[in-house]
Amino acid sequence: MRNPLSKTIATIQPSGIRKYFDIVGEMKDGISLGVGEPDFDTPWHIRDEAIYSLEKGRTCYTSNAGLKELKIEIDKYLTRRYGISYDYNDEILVTVGGSEAIDLAMRAMLDPGDEVLIPQPSYVSYLPCAVLANGNPVVIELRAEHEFRLTAEQLEAAITPRTKILVLPFPNNPTGAVMERADLEAVAEVVKKHDLFVISDEIYAELTYLERHISIASLPGMRERTIVINGFSKSHSMTGWRLGYACGPKLIISQMLKIHQYAIMCAPTTSQYAAVDALQNGDEDVAKMREEYNGRRRYLLQRLKEMRLECFEPFGAFYVFPCIREFGMTSEEFVEELLRAQKVAVVPGTAFGEGGEGFVRISYAYSLNVLKKAFDRIEAFVLQLRAGGDESRDGGI
Repeated sequence: MRNPLSKTIATIQPSGIRKYFDIVGEMKDGISLGVGEPDFDTPWHIRDEAIYSLEKGRTCYTSNAGLKELKIEIDKYLTRRYGISYDYNDEILVTVGGSEAIDLAMRAMLDPGDEVLIPQPSYVSYLPCAVLANGNPVVIELRAEHEFRLTAEQLEAAITPRTKILVLPFPNNPTGAVMERADLEAVAEVVKKHDLFVISDEIYAELTYLERHISIASLPGMRERTIVINGFSKSHSMTGWRLGYACGPKLIISQMLKIHQYAIMCAPTTSQYAAVDALQNGDEDVAKMREEYNGRRRYLLQRLKEMRLECFEPFGAFYVFPCIREFGMTSEEFVEELLRAQKVAVVPGTAFGEGGEGFVRISYAYSLNVLKKAFDRIEAFVLQLRAGGDESRDGGI
């Protein structure tokens, strides 16, 4: 029988994020700090609106691009929070999570051989989406000494005549890094100089702890060359509702819509009605969750400091990204040993690109009680490694 698989899909590795989560789930007394999913329930008023929409029989398809009411609220929200505005008629597309929007943007914009610049460490889907869209991913390795920010110099050095798109993954998963206005302005000048386009993944935009997030689309000359991607999973604790959106120039959004029409039809109707309420009445919920995350962030940084584990201070998202190079282990070895010895699952930095070697990602989208228990175990493991003991290497996963 002939090989039924595409040669392209066979080259793509499965995501490294879920592997250890699945293992720890089968362990008695195991703790996972590996998944970036808020531990808060979706606020009740949002769930109540979804229930009401079902009671009213609103279970039909919406328009392909999404509910008019939702697109209007998305525009109001972006204007209110980030100073960018879009025409709800043809510049906003409601998608099945932000991940679909990333895929649509690349498929709509790339021709075979076009290069996509992907700063890493970063979210796992950018590179495979570029490959599946027949693009050529080019990795820019972000550095701890630059606070894991993308510099204009790094960007300039990576550009070739085939470069078309820059992925801008900030606030960043897994590092928690953010880009301040001066950083974005420098990057924007390079983008305009070389006539590039930007896919700006802003799914963690509401989770910044010192200053409000700035969208590169709000800078002069950037709106017309940027696709802004956002959603409700992280900000409103709506991961399972599978709802995101893309905003950008009509020329690009209209082509993304064509793919969406044939592949998806429309985002879930019930989720869309709930999201209208989330944008109208959810600012206070978002603020409360952000405050709680910030408390957890400060706690983890203090614990890491007490352990003498080097860690860049994250100012966005809900992850810390400590360095584990002192132990002479790869990121994957460290994660496997920690899981075996202490039944705590974190994610190796290499799951987010080769530049993540020597680091691990720890999510603080968990309650403070869970974090305290997990970090007591992590501290015991670190002490064992420094003592050179073999206790941490007993047993098997």
